[in-house]
Amino acid sequence: MSELSMNETTTFRWSFDEDVAHYTAAGIRAIGVWRQKLSDCGPSKARDLLRQAGMKVSHLLWAGGFTGSEGRSYRESVEDAAEALSTTAALEGQTLVVYSGPRAGHTYNHARRIFRGALAELAPRAAELGVTLAVEPMHAGCAGEWTFLNTIDDTLSLLDAVGHPRVKLVLDTYHLGLSERLVERMAELVPYLALVQLGDARQPPHGEQNRCRLGDGRVPLSEIVAALKAAGYDGYYDVELLGEEIETADYGWLLEHAKQVYRALVES
Repeated sequence: MSELSMNETTTFRWSFDEDVAHYTAAGIRAIGVWRQKLSDCGPSKARDLLRQAGMKVSHLLWAGGFTGSEGRSYRESVEDAAEALSTTAALEGQTLVVYSGPRAGHTYNHARRIFRGALAELAPRAAELGVTLAVEPMHAGCAGEWTFLNTIDDTLSLLDAVGHPRVKLVLDTYHLGLSERLVERMAELVPYLALVQLGDARQPPHGEQNRCRLGDGRVPLSEIVAALKAAGYDGYYDVELLGEEIETADYGWLLEHAKQVYRALVES
């Protein structure tokens, strides 16, 4: 059965401890863990907090940069991702979100080979731990230093090339929600999905991500979620909000609004 998850990037100003306490108080039972906050809190303390709260981990955010974008070598990036897989499993999480890194001076085909190789190397370890590697494509307007994967078709082609059941797709409606024929293709996409992230925007991404609260933008969330439900998606819906409008918002109010939108979209 589908469940609401709150992404820690949404409540940027809160600490890990505060996120767990406030999400629990709001009746949100799943969390998208951001590695930066997890590191600040400490993994051992974080595990205790999550267990005490009875909170589930929808995913860990993030690992990647295999093309050299983070100032690390390919080997260092793979080793970091392997560590992130272990962390995800230790938190009893289901999914690790991964970004390829940008082309970084490589040809597209070479960057794709690098990323494919990293996923193929990491997939057996992911399977051993019971964790799914979830590849996230991003809109070209804001992919920047994150990824060279900007379309559904390019991402599906890569997943097919890797050909491992523990390598799947993140569908973020902020990035892909305005893609041509997205709603019509949902039955095709659902078998690939590890996670759905709900995001909205008043304008297509350009530069820094600048999301608005759910339902206030142009992304056809109702149609997308209805198509997901019809196609049998029953995983997490993770709310990821960030940008100028979100930075100054009251987080308690954002949590309540996200719950209301989730109920209207998914539970109706």
